[in-house]
Amino acid sequence: MDWPGGSLVQMGGFGDDHDRAGADGPPATAFEAATSCSTTGYVPYDHLMRPARLPDGFGIRLDPKVRTYSGGRVLIGGSPTRMLKLAPTAAAMIGDGFLEVVDQQSAAVARHLLDSGVANPRPMSTPSAADVTVVIPVKDNQAGVERLLPVLKDLTVIVVDDGSEVPVEPRRACPGTGTITVVRHESARGPSAARNSGLRSAQTRFVAFLDSDVIPRAGWLELMLGHFSDPGVALVAPRIVALDPYGTALARYENMRSSLDLGRKEAAVKSGSPVAYVPSAAVIVRRDVALECNGFDESLEVAEDVDFCWRLQAAGWRLRYEPVAHVAHDHRVQFDKWFARRAFYGTGAAPLAARHEGSVPPMAMSFSTLFACIAAATLTRSGLAGALGALLFTVYRLRKMFNGLSQPTRIAAILTAQGFVGGFWQLASAMCRHYWPVTLLAVIASRRIRRLAVAAAVTEGVVDWYRHREPGGLGPVRYVLFKRADDIAYGAGLWRGAFDARDWAALKPRITK
Repeated sequence: MDWPGGSLVQMGGFGDDHDRAGADGPPATAFEAATSCSTTGYVPYDHLMRPARLPDGFGIRLDPKVRTYSGGRVLIGGSPTRMLKLAPTAAAMIGDGFLEVVDQQSAAVARHLLDSGVANPRPMSTPSAADVTVVIPVKDNQAGVERLLPVLKDLTVIVVDDGSEVPVEPRRACPGTGTITVVRHESARGPSAARNSGLRSAQTRFVAFLDSDVIPRAGWLELMLGHFSDPGVALVAPRIVALDPYGTALARYENMRSSLDLGRKEAAVKSGSPVAYVPSAAVIVRRDVALECNGFDESLEVAEDVDFCWRLQAAGWRLRYEPVAHVAHDHRVQFDKWFARRAFYGTGAAPLAARHEGSVPPMAMSFSTLFACIAAATLTRSGLAGALGALLFTVYRLRKMFNGLSQPTRIAAILTAQGFVGGFWQLASAMCRHYWPVTLLAVIASRRIRRLAVAAAVTEGVVDWYRHREPGGLGPVRYVLFKRADDIAYGAGLWRGAFDARDWAALKPRITK
């Protein structure tokens, strides 16, 4: 692959190893990839991404989960998993895992590593807060606006009152804050329309959208703005944490497992990756880019934030998730309201599937991966033998890709095991969440499936608890009970949305050869 300044990086893909959109478990990577794609040639640079040169002084650091081989000349990691072969010059630039852009060559290498998902940005400058307008869409939440505005001192704020029964009056609520403008819709038009009204009214380079039920933590703005020193980044989102993490049992579950909280790991936001989208409760965007992409889709009642992220991505822009920046959210902690909201989120899968074909499969894996997982789950001699055979074949195919590296068999075995575990995780999660009505019918019909379903529900729940455990959080028993209720609600909404739309694409798994 030819890059400005020389052929410094070559990238080999392992195939279609994307995790399902919005998945919480590990992706099924190398195993499914090796069984679904026989080609091992170099994958071209993503032509959809805008060729934005990183400025001098910008830094990148290799992700801690990236494995290095051959003295740092071979990198394996990213999402989807890929192998990058570095020229000696490029490997020398990275050194101990950090690269600073100083010229055209280092900018090209840094960009490729960043876009490949094997490195994370370390920005060198931050735009001024004076370049930001905060837009607050609100309907019938005067108290939330009163709570939020004191945190936004010295910032330009636009409050969009979307047809509140009693008009919001932020100036009276919080005197002495920065410039505040109120835009009022005489009748409710929805949160997307409210955000778009604020977007059109703003005059600054950047617009921060904050819902009226959030409170940013100290340093949130500076941490997020730094990412815009990359001219290819159009949107940045913080980690959304619980405003009250230690209240009721449900509040503690939400603190551990909120659908708005995308975890502790920084990441690029990409459809099909572990961070497939970011919620619109708190984001910062380039105003001109958002306008160019027509803002939020006002015809969508749910999942408009997912759609917005994916349209930005389709236009070639990069999106980042910055978990060091925290914005606290006032979670729903009444069970009936919480359950209804989870079901409401589930209804968003159908319109997303219609707009973004193949983007929301409940599972995404090769047929061989699916076969191996199901065969192993039978716990029969023939099933286990079949699964073992598939795994060994995968190791064999992967090993050929790593000829020339030290310990090629070990590398292939590790990647195969990771991919198999990821596939198993997807299957268990889909049984309990997306396909639980089907699982329920199967449980009634078969004693063997009943045992398998119970084992999957308990194991997946306990593993999920272990991954999301927090000091002062729930124990595994109550966590698993809430997790299963969470899944039932989302799955019910998913099936309802598909039925209402008469479109079953959101329930269709992506199974490759």
